[in-house]
Amino acid sequence: MNSSMILSITTFIYAFSGIFLVSSWIFKKSLPDTIGKWLIYAGFSGSSLGIILRWLESYKAGIGHAPLSNMYESLIFFAWAVILIYFFINYKYKNQMIGISSSLFAFLAMAYAAMSPNINDRIQPLVPALKSNWLIAHVVTCFLGYAAFSIAFGISLLYLVKLKKELDELIYETVAFGFIFLSIGIITGAVWANSAWGSYWSWDPKETWSLVTWLIYAALLHARVTRGWQGKRIAYLSIIGFIAVLFTYFGVNYLQGLHSYGK
Repeated sequence: MNSSMILSITTFIYAFSGIFLVSSWIFKKSLPDTIGKWLIYAGFSGSSLGIILRWLESYKAGIGHAPLSNMYESLIFFAWAVILIYFFINYKYKNQMIGISSSLFAFLAMAYAAMSPNINDRIQPLVPALKSNWLIAHVVTCFLGYAAFSIAFGISLLYLVKLKKELDELIYETVAFGFIFLSIGIITGAVWANSAWGSYWSWDPKETWSLVTWLIYAALLHARVTRGWQGKRIAYLSIIGFIAVLFTYFGVNYLQGLHSYGK
C-alpha cells in the first residue's frame, strides 16, 4: 500500500468524522460525537503514515526530500497540522465546535489535493531555491499558523450563528496561537530568502500578502488586548484574516514571483 492510497482513505475518514460530529451537534446525541472523535484520531494516524511513506518513497525514487515542496504536499501537511492543533486546543476547551471545524478543513484540504486537475501529486526533484535547511522550518511554522487560523475561521462562523461567549475566547486564543507560528514562519522565510537570493525581503507577491495577513491578525490581537474588542467584531476580523490567508496560499500562485515554484 502506497502513500496515495492511504491518504485517499484518510480523506474519507475525515469526511465521515465531520458527518458524525455535525449529526451529534444537531441531534444532541453523544454516540455520534464519540465516533466522530475516534475517526479524527484514525484520520490523523492515517495522514501521519501517509506523509512518512511519501517521504520514504521520495528517497526510494532517488530524490530524497521532505514532502513539503509543492501544492499537493503542502495541502496534505496543512490537513495534518489542522488536526494536530485540534488536539492541543480541544484538550483545554473540549468544545464540539473545534472538532467540526477541524475535520471539515482537513477533509476539504485533502479532497482538493486529490481531485483538483491543477495539482500534481507526483514526487518531483527540488528546484535549487528549495534545497535549503530552512525549508522545513519555514513551511512547518507557516502552515501551523495557517492551520490555527482555519480553525479560528470555522469557530468564528459558528460564533456568528450561536453567539456563545466561550467561542469568543476560543477565537482569540486560537488566533494568538497561529500568530506566533506565522511570525516565526515569516522570520525563517526571510532568513531563507537571504541565503537563496541575497535579500531578506523582495516584496514578492506571497511575501507581501503574508505581511498583509500578519497585519490583519496583529490588528485583531491589538484590538482585543488594548481596546477590549469582543464578540462579532473579533469574529469578523478573524474571517477577514482567513480570506487573506486563502489569497496568500492560493491566489498569489497565479502571480509571477519567487514562490511561483510552489504549485
